[in-house]
Amino acid sequence: MEPERQRSNWWYLVPIFLGLIGGIIAYFALRNDDRRKAKNCLFLGIILGAIGIIVNLLFLTSEIPIEKQFGVNL
Repeated sequence: MEPERQRSNWWYLVPIFLGLIGGIIAYFALRNDDRRKAKNCLFLGIILGAIGIIVNLLFLTSEIPIEKQFGVNL
């Protein structure tokens, strides 16, 4: 087995900006070189994806009055 190679911490930005998909991309890019960082990126993508889903559900269930006309005359 080859020794693990340290990869840059910049890889954590991929799941931050791309969520779950970014976590999966970072995992497959890093899995052979730095297993610990690959798993951390995957977990970060899962956690940020779950937070995004929860926030969206909170907004969908909130009672925000919607104006039908939006003050626009056509």
